[in-house]
Parts: sequence; C-alpha cells; structure tokens
Amino acid sequence: MARSPTPPRAWQRMLSGRRLNLLDPSPLDIEIEDIAHGLARVARWNGQTHGPHIFSVAQHSVLVERLFARAGESAARWRLMALLHDAPEYVIGDIISPFKAAVGDAYKNVEERILGAIHLRFSLPVAMPAALVKRIKLADRTAAFIEATHLAGFSVKEAESIFGAFDVNMRHYEPLLAPMPAQEAEARFLDAFRGLEDEISGVVEA
Repeated sequence: MARSPTPPRAWQRMLSGRRLNLLDPSPLDIEIEDIAHGLARVARWNGQTHGPHIFSVAQHSVLVERLFARAGESAARWRLMALLHDAPEYVIGDIISPFKAAVGDAYKNVEERILGAIHLRFSLPVAMPAALVKRIKLADRTAAFIEATHLAGFSVKEAESIFGAFDVNMRHYEPLLAPMPAQEAEARFLDAFRGLEDEISGVVEA
C-alpha cells in the first residue's frame, strides 16, 4: 500500500526555539526578539541601497513609527501597530511591490494571517480601523519616498511618480537613515517596541 505523500513543511524554527507555522500561525509561537532579529537582517529595496550595510526592515519600521507619530497625536498602541506594520517579513521576507503585484493574493493572505497572530500576541486588535490603516499606509509611503531618494538612487521626480509627493523636514529623520549593522538595527527596533509597550502598560483606560 502506497504511503500518502508527506505534506510540505509549513513551519520555520526560530532562534528562540519556537516553531511558527506560516499557514496557521499561533500567537503563542511569536516572540518580539525573533521579530527584531529577523527584521534587522531583511534588506529593504532588495539590498540596492547605498552604504556599507543593508537598510533593514527593522530600520524602516522605526522610521515609519516616527513619521506616523509626528503626523498627529496617537495612542501608544496605534504607534505600536505602525512599528509592527511589516513584522510578518521576519519570516516571509521583504518582497518589492512589483513582485507582490505579480504574486497576488497568495502572498497577501499569508502576510495577513501572520500579522493577525502578531497583533493577538501583543494584545492589539486584529482588524484595524480604516482611518488607522490609512494613516499607517501614508507613513509607509512617506518612508518609501525618503528611502528611495536618499538611499536607493531614485530621482525626486521618479519617486514622486511612484509614491506621491512629500514635503518632509529631514532634520527629524536623517539620524534614522544611516544603514547600520544588524545587531544595532535589532537593538533600535527592540528599544522602540519596549518604549511603546511601557507607555501602553502605564496608561489606565476608563
């Protein structure tokens, strides 16, 4: 009698010892240290950026959170959601937008399931209010515009045609743009996360 074929492995082992099932992710298998470690080693722009180090998704995430916070007053939990907006990429990588469009819904569905599990792990709502999604996407596009023109070789005109036109006071963000070693990017991301977590735990809601 022929054996049934073994289903392909759908999990990845983390350095924490957790095994995260990418198709059916459990919040119990998610640790912020794994996220920070992975994001600090994933390159934005497929590594096509200036500098001796990659510009990592961890650095991008910190930049997005800062842009989001400066765009208007926000509760710490919403800023935490901005920081974690690309967190699934710690296991599925950063796929550039043209390839995402080619892959279609398959990638998006996996990404959304992992992000939902991450939100549950850190006591955040799975379904974000539409206005919040819009604000995070605006901060994300602004960050992409800044990175494109300062790190990835795009002209301002070219970047504006793709991401939109943004008038950004770079004085606030230049320190966040220097590509850094992975361990430093990891620590920067964890510091941002823990600062927001402490702020959330210190808030007494009515």
